[in-house]
Amino acid sequence: MKQKSNYNKFLLLWTGELVSAIGGGLTSFGFGVYVYQMTGSAGNTALVSLLAFLPMLLLSVPAGVLADRYDRRLLMMIGDGLSALGLVYILICMLNGGASLYQICIGVFISSVFSSLLEPSYRASVTDLLDKEEYSKASGMVSIAGSARYLISPVIAGFLLTVSDIKLLLVIDICTFFLTVACTAIVRSGITSKAAEEKEGFLESFREGWHTITEKRGLFILIIVSSSITLFMGVMQVLSEPMILDFANSNVLGTAETICACGMLVSSVIIGIHGLKRNFVRILCISLGLSGIAMIGFGLKENIILICSFGFLFFFMLPFANNSLDYLTRTNIDADKQGRAWGLIGFLSQIGYVVAYGCAGFLADKIAAIRQTGVGRGAASVIMISGMLLMITAAALYQVRDVKELE
Repeated sequence: MKQKSNYNKFLLLWTGELVSAIGGGLTSFGFGVYVYQMTGSAGNTALVSLLAFLPMLLLSVPAGVLADRYDRRLLMMIGDGLSALGLVYILICMLNGGASLYQICIGVFISSVFSSLLEPSYRASVTDLLDKEEYSKASGMVSIAGSARYLISPVIAGFLLTVSDIKLLLVIDICTFFLTVACTAIVRSGITSKAAEEKEGFLESFREGWHTITEKRGLFILIIVSSSITLFMGVMQVLSEPMILDFANSNVLGTAETICACGMLVSSVIIGIHGLKRNFVRILCISLGLSGIAMIGFGLKENIILICSFGFLFFFMLPFANNSLDYLTRTNIDADKQGRAWGLIGFLSQIGYVVAYGCAGFLADKIAAIRQTGVGRGAASVIMISGMLLMITAAALYQVRDVKELE
């Protein structure tokens, strides 16, 4: 009976995060189009993504420690609610005549600071609510929520931008925070709140979290390798919009992103229904290798059908890789150390995104200038090179015995 009740609570918590993902996807899409049309630079577009992501990375470690010391659902409510402040600031700037690049950067940075409280608390809450047998199925559901920002948001945002402008997207996103906080509050009221722990200091919690993820060599190798994986995948994420916008409009971009993300929906539903039972390392390496092939095909030509086909394959493989990584990590960490461990894991594994967001856009601009082509072709070149490197990484990972022993 406890299992059924807790899974219902998880579904409610998941619903709130689904709504939040859709709203966040709207503004993310809108900012990408707005900044690229305003500046014509893939580097500036990537800069906004970097400033939206960097605080979440840098603060993930202390946020993970807080998730183990205080009420995790309360932390989620605080993070969700206050992250709206940055979007409100940008909206005010736009209502007063238009937001400049630096004002958008300030707003997304503020929003990201408060959003950093969410990830470790959310992942640890999943562990709180569910049994080990439900982890894989829950991971599939989490992937579905994550895919919403790519599946649902782009086509909605692309359509709304044809009838209005980015201000409408901001208003909608701000409104979604209320529903998300309400869902989390209901879940919190139905379970016992975690009392603050005073026995262990912050640095001691950090050291224990570090020991947790390094005591198993295979687990630490998996985390480090995942950082290089996020580098290649971050390149795909940050450069796909400039690549398509170079020869198409925002409506076409939104439709293309939605078609591509359907791949993630299909595989997430499959995993959510059946789960993955075994061979997690093999599934991880195969899915990463096929993702690399998809990245190469994605950048071949300015052909929207070809782009959508390989984009569909790329997103189809991601949930298999994410589910395998999640299961191998979660089942090798004690439940009472999940918060601080996930904070450190998030920091280490996602450093690759920082490198991608910080370098990929400007590298694409540089290649375009050298080859004297559009920014889109420069972005395509960087995506294809990253795909080749991802394939090499997948092949190398499969040879590591310590990683295989995690199963």
